[in-house]
Amino acid sequence: MAIKQFAAIFDMDGTMVDNTPYHFKAWQTLFKKYDKGELNKERYKAEISGVPIMDTVRILFPDADDAFQKAIAREKEQLYQEYYTPYVKPVSGLENLLIELKDAGVKLAMASSASMHDIDFVLNHVPVRQYFDVIIDGDRVSKGKPNPQIFLKAAADLHMRPEDCIVFEDSMAGIKAGNAAGMKVVGVTTAHTADGLQPSSLVVKDYTELSLQKLQALFRP
Repeated sequence: MAIKQFAAIFDMDGTMVDNTPYHFKAWQTLFKKYDKGELNKERYKAEISGVPIMDTVRILFPDADDAFQKAIAREKEQLYQEYYTPYVKPVSGLENLLIELKDAGVKLAMASSASMHDIDFVLNHVPVRQYFDVIIDGDRVSKGKPNPQIFLKAAADLHMRPEDCIVFEDSMAGIKAGNAAGMKVVGVTTAHTADGLQPSSLVVKDYTELSLQKLQALFRP
């Protein structure tokens, strides 16, 4: 039987690195500072996690000018990096899976709502940049997740059909985007339970539970 050729597209925040608690803490700090009320985990997961930062800032500060909104976004990113720097590490099994996929000729992309500045921050601590054929940041798209645009762009840049791609995601917005793109979706339970990451083709705790063979099996009829 012929081996299925597919591409793997990884979200970054909460998927390649378990940084969600530090993003949450940074947003909590901002909510308190700017008197935006209490931010609990449920609201964060439902409304903010996986969504481009500027989309959230515009909702929180709808009457502010562009310069102020951008300053808020920068302040949030500085807080997050300050909180997270001592703890940056990849989700278990990530590099081994990337090596296995790369060695098998699987095309690899990162597709993150984060800015390139934030992506560079993570990749400077987690040295896996060399495995990716394509890296797409939030500034490369006009519509954020749950819109599928970022994943469709990744597939196009990899010269792959969407139905031949697997998306790795940890957020509800990302799961919705992957499904809307017509791709297989693997949920990673860094931030949600398995039930909260549906519909998915597969849900895992980390990448030690995955292999090339297991991913190829997702394409069987």
